[in-house]
Amino acid sequence: MDRLTGGDSSLLRRINSAVTLRALRDGQALTLTRLAGDTGLSRPTVEGVIEDLSGAGLVAEVEQAPDGARQRGRPARRFRFRAEAGRVLGAEIGAHTVRAVLADLTGRITGGCARPVDEALGADARLSALREVVDELLRRAGVTREALWAVGVGTPGILDTEGTVRLGTAMPGWTGLELGARLRGWFRCPVLVENDANLGAIAEHWRGSAAGMDDVVFVLAGLSPGAGSLIGGRLHRGFGGAAGEIGALHLLGREASPERLLSLTDTPLDPLDEAAVARVLRLAREGDAVARGARDRFLRRLVHDVAALVLAIDPQVVVVGGWAAGLDGVLEPLREQLGRFCLRPPEVALSALGEEVIATGALRVALDRVEAQLFALEPAAAGGDRS
Repeated sequence: MDRLTGGDSSLLRRINSAVTLRALRDGQALTLTRLAGDTGLSRPTVEGVIEDLSGAGLVAEVEQAPDGARQRGRPARRFRFRAEAGRVLGAEIGAHTVRAVLADLTGRITGGCARPVDEALGADARLSALREVVDELLRRAGVTREALWAVGVGTPGILDTEGTVRLGTAMPGWTGLELGARLRGWFRCPVLVENDANLGAIAEHWRGSAAGMDDVVFVLAGLSPGAGSLIGGRLHRGFGGAAGEIGALHLLGREASPERLLSLTDTPLDPLDEAAVARVLRLAREGDAVARGARDRFLRRLVHDVAALVLAIDPQVVVVGGWAAGLDGVLEPLREQLGRFCLRPPEVALSALGEEVIATGALRVALDRVEAQLFALEPAAAGGDRS
């Protein structure tokens, strides 16, 4: 990478490299003539750029497959982007699961690994579980840590720009954890840490139910719901990283907490007790009147939470993920109630990415970092600033 972005390269040369690399990265092998036509560069310029990119390990010549037919003259040389030149990793650290997915430099997912963890697990043990999952994933793929160009990680909580958890109530020992610093000690590449709901919005915009839409709200529904928002295609974190924390709306005093709304007794549910939540929802599906009442109260509360964000942002679509995405009939109540509360009701859709939505969003963030490095027009440190 230092040959591509070294300090002795001219701006024009870096521009030519970026333009050529973009033309190749779509996946199709191209001839020098085709590259010159697609980029608007002269053929000699393209030849020089291809030589540099090949030396950096980013481009390879495609071998001509023998077809048995007689050809007049030498066949045109064709070149491709080496997506296998590096890898990107996306990971989720959740209350009940740690998960990781691996992809090449085009974002094509090549493997994944997940492991359930106990909700009471401490921070050190939880991070150890993630490390084991990552090691297992890399072992299966035959990839070393040195092959990773960037890592993205999603987790519940409010995080600062360095990846320190300023507030994280979903997991023991999470508030105050210098998560970014801990993770950067594992890898020799950039590590980017982001709130899980924010990554859900990014993932659905990339490959899910919000593809092609730039104003998006992603709701990570649960007893303590959170939301991530894209405005004009860009993630909105807020000044202190707390945008979308709709689970705190009950603190305004207008409603009981979700743990009480979904409880079948006078005792509120534990926000992390998914088994208790699943039992209430199962009983509701089976027709239990008390459970159906609890479910309906919770859904009304969820609608109010979402409506507050919709009124503020006016998104094109609201995508619902998390365990509430499995509720029977969750879309219709959301559509109906948002129609009542909102001046312009948005589309409502379920997450298309299921349990992998957070890790997929983390992967996209890591890929964004790699693309910024590949197509940078400013000189970078030797090695592409991967340390």
